[in-house]
Amino acid sequence: MKFFEHKPFDARAVMGFGVLNGISIGLLNLSLGFNSVGFYQMTKLAIIPCTVLLETLFFRKIFSKTIQLSLTILLLGVGIATVTDLQLNALGSILSLLAVITTCIAQIMTNTIQKRFKVSSTQLLYQSCPYQALTLFIVGPFLDGLLTNQNVFAFKYTPQVLVFIVLSCLISVSVNFSTFLVIGKTSPVTYQVLGHLKTCLVLAFGYILLRDPFSWRNILGILIALVGMILYSYFCSVENQQKASESPAQLSQAKESESDPLINIENGSGIVNEGVVPKAPVWNSDKDLRA
Repeated sequence: MKFFEHKPFDARAVMGFGVLNGISIGLLNLSLGFNSVGFYQMTKLAIIPCTVLLETLFFRKIFSKTIQLSLTILLLGVGIATVTDLQLNALGSILSLLAVITTCIAQIMTNTIQKRFKVSSTQLLYQSCPYQALTLFIVGPFLDGLLTNQNVFAFKYTPQVLVFIVLSCLISVSVNFSTFLVIGKTSPVTYQVLGHLKTCLVLAFGYILLRDPFSWRNILGILIALVGMILYSYFCSVENQQKASESPAQLSQAKESESDPLINIENGSGIVNEGVVPKAPVWNSDKDLRA
């Protein structure tokens, strides 16, 4: 439909990224199925520190103490608002650990692939979605049958069910598009911050629209989380402004160094007299001349 330009690039990177994304989605759903809601929320909270750790170790990315403080406040608030019961089991814990690792790697890859191959979020999504869909289509029904003893294809799909499935798919496309766009333009950590904002909004809308039970603990947690999000946004904008102000200075220094007068090799002076053509340097075996 000509909304964007089709741009193929490294097929192996796209295939690996698509399959990894599909595995991540499957593991997150399995984690929710085998764990309590409280432990699943703890799993989601672990994605931010895990992402920070991976980017620090493998990409040498430095997170300032102010950014770390704002993320700590954010995680504390979301934890207070959402984490209720913590029921642990061995299989659920293993699935949660795998879900956190694969999700972090997939989101980091979303950012690095867009920058490395100079593709937009839409181009990356277009290239990787077939592999992601194929992975889920093969693995999903098999796991559903294994866990529930029911065949997903044997379900009676009424017109009403089909309408909601199509609606869900359309919403999922918009979610995927916004996810790739946000991660590509900002960072995986910023995307996770927005994800926790979504969690707070879900709680708030559930209370306002659906009259879900709400406690002072939920309100306190949401307020603390909002403070962390505001601090994170503020510190990120301050650091971006500092980087932007440093860039012109570095460019001017580079230009000055490029426009420096030629060095007189013979006498070591950095000044060249006007109107005098400098002599070509004569090779001297006694000296170590460096360009």
